[in-house]
Amino acid sequence: MRPIFVRGIAFVSTSMLMLMANASPLIHEPSTLIQTVQTYQADLGAVNRKFPNLNSNRRNKALDSLFKNWSTQLDAINFEKLNLESKVDWILLKNEVAARLHGQDLEAKRYAEIADLVPFADEILDMEDRRRVFEWVEPKEVAAKLERLSDQIEKLIPQIGDSIKSSRTLAYRATKQIDVLQEALQSFTRFYTGYDPMFTWWASKPAERLAKALGSYEETIRAKLVGTDEKDSLTIIGDPVGRDGLLADLRAAMIGYTPEQLLKIGEKEYAWCEAEMKKASREMGFGDDWKKALEKVKTLYVEPGKQPELIREQAVEAIDFLEKKDLITVPELAKSTWRMEMMPPEAQKVSPFFLGGEQILVSFPTDGMEESEKLMSLRANNRYFARATVQHELIPGHHLQFFMLSRYNPYRELFGTPFWIEGWALYWEMLLWDEGFAPEPEQRVGMLFWRMHRCARIVFSLKFHLGEWTPQQCIHYLVDKVGHERNSAEGEVRRSFKGDYPPLYQLAYMIGGLQFRELYREVVASGKMTAKAFHDQILKEHEMPVAMVRALLTGKAPAKNFKPDWKFYPGLD
Repeated sequence: MRPIFVRGIAFVSTSMLMLMANASPLIHEPSTLIQTVQTYQADLGAVNRKFPNLNSNRRNKALDSLFKNWSTQLDAINFEKLNLESKVDWILLKNEVAARLHGQDLEAKRYAEIADLVPFADEILDMEDRRRVFEWVEPKEVAAKLERLSDQIEKLIPQIGDSIKSSRTLAYRATKQIDVLQEALQSFTRFYTGYDPMFTWWASKPAERLAKALGSYEETIRAKLVGTDEKDSLTIIGDPVGRDGLLADLRAAMIGYTPEQLLKIGEKEYAWCEAEMKKASREMGFGDDWKKALEKVKTLYVEPGKQPELIREQAVEAIDFLEKKDLITVPELAKSTWRMEMMPPEAQKVSPFFLGGEQILVSFPTDGMEESEKLMSLRANNRYFARATVQHELIPGHHLQFFMLSRYNPYRELFGTPFWIEGWALYWEMLLWDEGFAPEPEQRVGMLFWRMHRCARIVFSLKFHLGEWTPQQCIHYLVDKVGHERNSAEGEVRRSFKGDYPPLYQLAYMIGGLQFRELYREVVASGKMTAKAFHDQILKEHEMPVAMVRALLTGKAPAKNFKPDWKFYPGLD
């Protein structure tokens, strides 16, 4: 391995923070902002790697300095002299920095809410931060500090659930922070143990004791305040961000609607879906009882072992339809390089349906499942539900997206948003419906199931994050309003609130799709572009909030003081 040398940096904490505060200098009159965006991304990555532990004081100070400095540097650029592409990039980067700064404030408030549950956290985080800025330790003093922290935590453990009380949500958040503390302690001790004989002599055993105390503390919080244990991967708790958190995320995504308005959109779209479901149900002979039609469709699954063949057939069918209609360019390499794997049973508890990109992960029963689980999986992944999923995950959905993203304007990856990623795939479900991709009622039921599902995601995710619904209420809603299998509904809610998905992710499918749909009306239906040119250009511009896609495709440059005001859902009260 080659040694890495960093030129001109004094390895002390104050110099490091000054370096981060000043960040990388910009050229004030750039011809494009590509290099500027790349430099910001590199700066942000450097700070995150230097101070990786969430809520450490030095991390917070370094990031605050970085974002404030970048905001100042962006203000120094002559915005009016930039071309359209660069104006869009300036708005995107300014929005990114502002969102990060505001996110710092929100995270600080969330951390303060659990401070009483982790009163020892700052000291543990600070030890690792000091190591990362090369403030060398005195092993005997470190040992004494580790012992003192262990004493403190061990005395607190019996008080949990008695004098130490908390809501389930805050206790759950505290366990996540304790995970961060354990990683910080491991990183700190790993650096010295075995390499520094005096540290190993003095501090190894105290460090082991502290690690054990942290583990016991977390287990006790889980048992007495959260109501789960470490092995429990099924209980759904989640951590609502509240209305202020939702509004901040909506501003960052350049969405000019409130959570309450988005709820209305979800309800209006659901009403449309239900009316179309009844039409398809009548064609199938079930009258207006669309749930009976849905039940019939759920029984139309292939026999075990045949799902991969079905997926391939449906992928080819979608591509042939797109090319026949001349809706989008599908490169030959994109057609031939997607892959397929089967989703493991444990993963299906979180993702009961397919996942996709260049590789599609297929949910289907395995021989080790209980009979009831097998039947639910068969019904949930029947041929008509699968048909709508395949084009969402492969072409023209995620696989084609990622194929193009890796080839055009990759520097804009920084501005990624689920409103673009998931919104694009959902938009195609809408457009294919309009283009007659589902002439048979069973096909329409399959497509409408997913469209109802995305409407329901708006409702249940917002209700949860506004603190109005529990995860169990969300599950009941999916079963009742969409017709989900119970296991599938549980997996969907678990995926939404227990995984790594941000609060707006689930509603971004439908809302992003509606944004693209309105943009299609503005640009294609008006005759300004062909559908093929429209879709091709979107993919070549790379991902970003759809409001900025609109600026690029309409040629209308955003103002420097841009505020999200696009009303992409006409007729909303």
